[in-house]
Amino acid sequence: MDVNSGDHVGGRVLSSVRVVDATTGVAGGYCAKLLGDAGAEVLKAESPGGDPLRRWSCGRTLTEGEDGALFRYLHHGHRSVVVPPGGVGVERVVGEADVVLVDREGVAGDPADLAGRHPRLVVVAISPYGLEGPYAERAASELTIQADSGGLALRGRLNRPPVQAGGQVTEWVTGVYAAVAALAALRRSRRGGGGELIDVSWCEVANLTCANFGDLYDSLRGRPDLSDAPAYRSWETPSVEPTKDGYVGFNTNTRQQFDDFLLLIERPDLLEEPAWALLTTRQERWDDWNAIVHEWTMAHETADIVEKAALLRIPVAPVSDPPAILRLEQAERRGVFVDDPTGSFRLPRRPWAIDGEPPPAPSPAPQLGEHTGAPWREASRAGTPPAPSSPPEGAGLPLGGVRIVDLTAWWAGPSATGILGALGADVVHVESVTRPDGMRMAGGMFYDQPQWWERSAFFLQANTNKRGITLDLASAAGRDLVLRLVAGADLVMENFTPRVLESFDLGWDVVHRANPAAVMVRMPAFGLDGPWRDRPGFAQTMEQVTGLAWQTGEVDDQPRIQRGPCDPNGGMHAALAALVGLATRDATGTGCLVEAPMFEAALAIAAEPVLEWSAYGHCLMRDGNRSPRAAPQGLYPCRGVERWLALSVLDDGQWRALVEALGRPEWALDPALSSAEGRRAHHDEIDEHLCRWAAARDLDEAVEELVAAGVPAARTVDQRRTAEQPQFVARGYCEAVDHPVVGIHPTPTWPFRFAGVDRWIRRPAPTLGQHNREVLGGRLGCTDAELTSLADAGVIGDWPVGL
Repeated sequence: MDVNSGDHVGGRVLSSVRVVDATTGVAGGYCAKLLGDAGAEVLKAESPGGDPLRRWSCGRTLTEGEDGALFRYLHHGHRSVVVPPGGVGVERVVGEADVVLVDREGVAGDPADLAGRHPRLVVVAISPYGLEGPYAERAASELTIQADSGGLALRGRLNRPPVQAGGQVTEWVTGVYAAVAALAALRRSRRGGGGELIDVSWCEVANLTCANFGDLYDSLRGRPDLSDAPAYRSWETPSVEPTKDGYVGFNTNTRQQFDDFLLLIERPDLLEEPAWALLTTRQERWDDWNAIVHEWTMAHETADIVEKAALLRIPVAPVSDPPAILRLEQAERRGVFVDDPTGSFRLPRRPWAIDGEPPPAPSPAPQLGEHTGAPWREASRAGTPPAPSSPPEGAGLPLGGVRIVDLTAWWAGPSATGILGALGADVVHVESVTRPDGMRMAGGMFYDQPQWWERSAFFLQANTNKRGITLDLASAAGRDLVLRLVAGADLVMENFTPRVLESFDLGWDVVHRANPAAVMVRMPAFGLDGPWRDRPGFAQTMEQVTGLAWQTGEVDDQPRIQRGPCDPNGGMHAALAALVGLATRDATGTGCLVEAPMFEAALAIAAEPVLEWSAYGHCLMRDGNRSPRAAPQGLYPCRGVERWLALSVLDDGQWRALVEALGRPEWALDPALSSAEGRRAHHDEIDEHLCRWAAARDLDEAVEELVAAGVPAARTVDQRRTAEQPQFVARGYCEAVDHPVVGIHPTPTWPFRFAGVDRWIRRPAPTLGQHNREVLGGRLGCTDAELTSLADAGVIGDWPVGL
């Protein structure tokens, strides 16, 4: 996209882009923040009463006219205009915009009508279920969305109700997906491709990030009868464990990491009992296993354990509450937290950097209606060249013509390149026969089946639309071939710890010499510098260290990890940063280095506890399935086994609707329950009544009655059968994909629909080395004899060594 000369410095490449944010929730606000952080001018269009987030705090009643810390975090540097809903004022600001963000509660009106009136606009509609389908008009909350998505049912132990992922996490991540889709569509629009209506579904985000592809795994198993297994949920272990002075977090995604964990806790004898390496064994023998682990962890202090585990390269982190997050050594050394312009609280900085340039300090958030008379900065359009008169070849998809060399592995990195591939980029995924992508090993449950490493649901989803090759990068021939690929690429993406690429001599300086126009995106767990630079980290690690685990779990239990969201969250932040990097390259003609650490991406969406603590001294805690945003809220067992009703009341109007749906029982007419404060104070009593009401009812009938009354309600969908969820079916969220090894299965796509795109998945995930001949021969010109020689030397291949 075109930018003004010099505006790329510090990653503010979108300085000529105008964005109208007509949303009222966290998802739209965070999407607007991400676009503003890249330099776009963001105009907050509000009703005369203002965005309700202005008046929000989890732990403090704000004074008259005081804007809450969360609102200010989301809207630093934005402008604010007051417009009547659907009025002339909306048309004025929209008519001069490039991107408009809308939701059901904002002032912009119907998104389809808006897109029809302004065909050059990129209109991003963010809603709980999407714009169309049987659930489209349902009221929703974080809890009911997690329940309907299948992302709730898998978390917890079978002797207790399922437990939500805390911290509004799926709403935050929805904002990142929306921003990636918006930037991709904007790139096409500015190249003459016209506008787009982007329909973002919060529920689909929740499925993609929290359900761990349970449905795809169930399909891979042949859809076994679930009548004898009405539920499956668990907590990972080892994970968050108590120590002498707090909690520490581990994860052991590989067998090597688990074996090293046994050495860490001084139980090498357990190496002789291979059953312990199976998560199912540890779940079945929960008490025995925890006694073994806690005997050691509770005899040591957290810092000592972290040091010992890091030396063994076990992913490890202290489990942080809000005050501790601000003191994290890595965050302090890298300057991750900065001051609000008023000096009244601390906040995470932008979670990516270009060429090492620090982001600018945050500017003040706007007062309500502060810019109504002069909505746009006149200088923001200066120097913007006209768009091409006709779209370039490949413009049917937003990223048509973009070539990516994908050196990523596991889930975060492949999800980043996967979404760019779905949006039209040509992605070549590079593995090796000695070290295949680690996420293939998540197919280990199919160990007794042929080519079990091709049966990982995570791999099968995140790597759709890619071609796959194998190269031994430790060999001279493999390194030479990957650099030849780099020479023809627009993007090079990797997510190893920094030392790995350095050991291959494939750092930024080498890539830049091979292709001065290439953008390199590096996604280290903790960043390219700082004391934690070389520590490995996965989603579990990020949930443990950033406070997301602190907000997840029962009140009477320890912190628990959320089991997934931080991987795709890190991937989407990296994809967003990659698009900003491409725009920078397009403006300057020179490639750039983009750094997008998972740690900082997780801190960005886990900001609210830090904001609340530093602004108001309020320490947010886990609260089971309750929320400071709703009362009552919880899971209530209906008639039958594992039939959980998810219910939320977000405001007084919904409470009155619930009372009517319940038949106006005497207990619900108590005036003390007419306010949110009163309902929170009597939450236990309300829950007792709701449990009695639900216990006698059929789950589906109860949901329909409450939904019809306008109350957020949902059945807790089994993650193993989410492809049958009516809203997902209506929207075509899962697409039938025919894979050469596993056959045809419904595969989750991406949580948005473009008006101009019928299908997201054009090719299945590659088998190991499937496209060696096509890419190395067809693109790089290797002869058959050369390919045979490379295979004989083990540089390439299509079968893992040792299997």
